[in-house]
Amino acid sequence: MKEILYNTYSDYLKTKYGEKVYKLPVNLPVSCPNRRQNKGGCTFCAETGTGFEAQAASCSVTEQLWKNRKLIEEKYHAHKFIAYFQNYTNTWLSLEDFQSYITEAAAFPDLVEISVSTRPDCIKREYLEVLKKLREQTGLEITVELGLQTANYHTLRKMNRGHGLSAFIASVLLLKEYQLPVCAHIILNLPYDTMEDVKETVDLVSALPVSIVKLHSLYIPKNTKLSYEYEHGTISICSSEEYLERLIYFVGHLRPDIIIERLFSRIPEEDSVFSNWGKSWWALMEEWKTEMKKRGCCQGKYYVPANETAFLNAAGIGW
Repeated sequence: MKEILYNTYSDYLKTKYGEKVYKLPVNLPVSCPNRRQNKGGCTFCAETGTGFEAQAASCSVTEQLWKNRKLIEEKYHAHKFIAYFQNYTNTWLSLEDFQSYITEAAAFPDLVEISVSTRPDCIKREYLEVLKKLREQTGLEITVELGLQTANYHTLRKMNRGHGLSAFIASVLLLKEYQLPVCAHIILNLPYDTMEDVKETVDLVSALPVSIVKLHSLYIPKNTKLSYEYEHGTISICSSEEYLERLIYFVGHLRPDIIIERLFSRIPEEDSVFSNWGKSWWALMEEWKTEMKKRGCCQGKYYVPANETAFLNAAGIGW
């Protein structure tokens, strides 16, 4: 019998749709308000954003989907897909353009979902109305991905995120109102954060109506403010051993029904000054799995609703 350490995204999709499902990234001609309003952008964000595997934004949505589908089909023999509007802040487009791009994607063959990546401070009702109407018309599931990164609002400020913790909470609650599943992006080894911040972050996402989490190990792209700070020694990043400890804690205390899409970041080495401590993501994955099994840990084993922790502490039970 297969040992289940956590609720993997791939297994979730396979169960839901009867077979493997793969994301097809879409890169739109949009930037980010945190970069374009004289705010400088997040200190870890490269000029190209996060779409390292995306096609050029000058290509149409349909063209990008066909190109990426061809690559995925040849490699994985895939038959069902998710249109993933990945790069930058997609809901910062004009409402007309946003609706046009999303509607174009929905017509792509063998699509089962649409995933829209954006910022917590760029969620407006009129955009959610577009997504709600499209879901009703097509039957496609639509997920919204929000970059939280950390529950430590002091770290958010230092990383120049351009939003605080309240924006994330408000957006998640608004998306719940529209019955749009939320995927929260989290980085467990940001400079300035400690294990205490990991504990607060896992408690936060477990308490909110979050459906999916995508965990990232911090990578530092070249030519970013963070790369300058890293190369000049003004910031420090925890060790790989500490990251694994944080990851073990996070997964062990995460609400059991939440789906985990990713545990480690992946980026071409030539594009970064730091990534995964010079190790491959799969080697780190094996280290993490080995330690999880050794400790008899799995997702949600130590989960307790945040409002009940006092009773747990009084009983002397827990991690």
